[in-house]
Amino acid sequence: MTTPAGPRPAPPARIRIGSAPDSWGVWFAEDPRQVPWPRFLDEVAAAGYEWIELGPYGYLPTDPAVLAEETGRRGLRISAGTVFAPLHHGDAAWERTRERVAEVAELARATGAEHLVVIPSFWRDDRTGAVLDERTLTAAQWRALTSRSEWLGREVRERFGLRLVVHPHADTHVDTEENVVRLLDGTDPELVSLCLDTGHYAYCGGDAVRLIETHGERIGYLHLKQVDPAVLAGVRAEGLPFGPAVARGVMCEPPAGVPDLGPVLTAARALDADLFAVVEQDMYPCDPDAPLPIARRTRSFLRSCGV
Repeated sequence: MTTPAGPRPAPPARIRIGSAPDSWGVWFAEDPRQVPWPRFLDEVAAAGYEWIELGPYGYLPTDPAVLAEETGRRGLRISAGTVFAPLHHGDAAWERTRERVAEVAELARATGAEHLVVIPSFWRDDRTGAVLDERTLTAAQWRALTSRSEWLGREVRERFGLRLVVHPHADTHVDTEENVVRLLDGTDPELVSLCLDTGHYAYCGGDAVRLIETHGERIGYLHLKQVDPAVLAGVRAEGLPFGPAVARGVMCEPPAGVPDLGPVLTAARALDADLFAVVEQDMYPCDPDAPLPIARRTRSFLRSCGV
């Protein structure tokens, strides 16, 4: 008699590696210190990546036909668009946010992307340190942030066929483990997932592996980066905003920093999910000749981690 087979274990996650304009020092749609977009596309392909993000809206061509031609002839595909969103602000800001989200989501959909990365607004200016908002949200502001995140999640899914992933980020209100878990607890898993940025999470004191192990069902997307602990200690001691911290080199080339990306990727592979893992080494501003060699070394390092 044949003994019935037990349930098969879930297959490991398929992790698709990509990179982004951020790893080439691109933070803005236009800036003379940034590499021109054709050079970025040439070099990201030369470094061995197949997937890229759109970066700041307007940096890459916004005509879908032009962008498809430029990426296609280099063997590149788009994984996600990105938008900053003041989710807890007043109605006027919310209307502008909805318009910008629609603009970015439309381009992402037209280029075959599957995700929209939403970054909450900064509580202080990331370059000057000027205080823009209270450091801690009120209960009412948290309700606005979570409810509007859900609204956007439903909107981009139903209207554009995209998955919303919220990106915890330094100098925003979704930063520490406490605030990330508060966002997850306050939102519908069907509408809001997480873009776990390993560098930003470590910058704010979080443990990426523990978050994957405890809230793995909410992880919809990964950004891979590392923090230099020595530089971070100085940043914290001086209370530097994020922009000057990046200029000081707080985000470093793997595998020199934390967290160790090997265990992060191992934990991610144990999930029953397919994930994008996009390399983002914040380097604004940087020598235009610096990114390509770093990108090649980083891609080689990630291959040694099994991806």
